[in-house]
Amino acid sequence: MYAAPAAPLTRRAVLRTAFGAAVAGGVAAALAPVLRARGPRQTLTPAPLAEETYRGRHISVDLASAQVRIDGRPLHVMQRADGTYLSGVNHFQSYGTPLELARAAVDELGTSQLALAAPHHG
Repeated sequence: MYAAPAAPLTRRAVLRTAFGAAVAGGVAAALAPVLRARGPRQTLTPAPLAEETYRGRHISVDLASAQVRIDGRPLHVMQRADGTYLSGVNHFQSYGTPLELARAAVDELGTSQLALAAPHHG
């Protein structure tokens, strides 16, 4: 039993091998971010709330979405282009944070309550 002689290395065989290796490397590089991202997913925690009692009224502010509630009732809040906030209680003055705005709304409301449902525009 004699072994068959090995085929001579040709330029075509070398180029085919190099091309195959390059394609395999490119596919691996393209798939690496996808495979890395398949790790365990992180769960998002809810945005922190700023809560306080101001002049006997309970204020809660969702810091992520700037939603404000006074005694559990929603206060209509709008953010201006300069990053300040104004409310439906006082359209004429801006405040730096939603919490400052809520305190000013409590001052303006006095003993009155906010409506349960905010008015809907058009």
